[in-house]
Amino acid sequence: MSTDALAPSILLVEDDQMDVMNVQRELRKHDINVPMHIAKNGREALQLLRGEAGQAQIAKPSVVMLDINMPRMNGLELLEALRSDPEFVGLNIFIMTTSDLETDRLKARELAVSGYIIKPLNFDKFGEGGSTVDGFSLFLDLLRLKD
Repeated sequence: MSTDALAPSILLVEDDQMDVMNVQRELRKHDINVPMHIAKNGREALQLLRGEAGQAQIAKPSVVMLDINMPRMNGLELLEALRSDPEFVGLNIFIMTTSDLETDRLKARELAVSGYIIKPLNFDKFGEGGSTVDGFSLFLDLLRLKD
């Protein structure tokens, strides 16, 4: 039995509405139906997580999906902020990006991301040889309700 405090949820930090819809569609394809909070940039995500700037504080998400390229506070800046905050240091964070730059990958690894997803998102490709994701099965496991 899961309690509300342990129920899976996602915080999607993404400024592109098409990418938001793509994530929602891919999750539906895998029968993952969990609450998803959406922030358009890193600052908005921090406000949701901390309950700042008039935002209601959300429950700590099971997974954060994070775009790198965003205005106001980009994904790597948000990742640094979360990793330096004792309350959020342990969050499971997956980077989503169109960038396949080695520097971005290395920075993400330094900051202990759970996975690195190259957009456009297509979960069908996960787990195959040459997959663009590290640990996608972990991502799915984190979102499946435990009986």
